[in-house]
Amino acid sequence: MTLKQVEICVYGADVICPSCVHLPSSKETYEWLEAAIKRKYPNQPFSMTYIDIFNPPEEDEEKKAFAKKVLEEDLFYPVVVIEGVIVGEGNPKLKAIYAEMEKYGYRW
Repeated sequence: MTLKQVEICVYGADVICPSCVHLPSSKETYEWLEAAIKRKYPNQPFSMTYIDIFNPPEEDEEKKAFAKKVLEEDLFYPVVVIEGVIVGEGNPKLKAIYAEMEKYGYRW
């Protein structure tokens, strides 16, 4: 199976989600995920993008639309998305993220 380089997007905000008060911030979660995924899949390329739901990139309509969805549907953030599939909300689980990545050929 050929490895497809996946894009992992973490949608969050500087303000901690009201339902996630005792959890790390979205940025902290992004940094933790990046480090964990690099350790799990060394030398296997992937890209990670952090998107502020209150200030999404103007030039990327898809990310802008998803940031709006997070707000309108009251999703718990951070929201972790791999290739358009939500794999975690609020307190994302590494097991679910790894399972989705392995669908694209990532192996440890």
